[in-house]
Amino acid sequence: MNTATHKHKDDVREHILATGQRIMAGRGYSAVGLNEILTEAGVPKGSFYHYFGSKDAFAVAMLESYFADYLAGLDHTMSQPGANMAQRLMHYWQQWQDTQSFQDCQGKCLAVKLGAEVADLSENMRLALEKGTSQIVERLAEAIEAGAKEGSLRIIDEPGRVAESLYQLWLGASVMVKIVRHKGPFASAMLLTRHTLGLAG
Repeated sequence: MNTATHKHKDDVREHILATGQRIMAGRGYSAVGLNEILTEAGVPKGSFYHYFGSKDAFAVAMLESYFADYLAGLDHTMSQPGANMAQRLMHYWQQWQDTQSFQDCQGKCLAVKLGAEVADLSENMRLALEKGTSQIVERLAEAIEAGAKEGSLRIIDEPGRVAESLYQLWLGASVMVKIVRHKGPFASAMLLTRHTLGLAG
């Protein structure tokens, strides 16, 4: 296979994944059929099965792609120059608040949208979610530990537990925002996050 052909195949696969992610982030997994994704992507059904063995396998690949992009963005945020680690962490949660709209998450909240639904449908998808969210928590724990060492934040528990608690807090706030249709839960999460990290008001 020449390089151009290989690149084309990768492009088609990524296009299918991106299309599926956009649709499922809005409507969930069960409500979306493969035909809808493929029609939107402009890809024939036979091509789909060249890349993915089943809808389940597609969803696993989609989650893996989503978390890879998410982690790359998180790494970028946590390495921003001209800011201490506490500022970088608060910027991360501000971005979370700004992009997890109850009206349109634009594909940015796939873990929130699919987490409870697919964990009971597919063990493979559950494991992909578990791996991805664990990696996020690990990155946050590293950032919190670095912030504590540099003195830009203060914690009273070990970094891993703080990171896990804060990630769970924001996941829960994201669900509540969808229920109440306003961003009040995010405001509460932000206040508790600042308190947990020993930051002023």
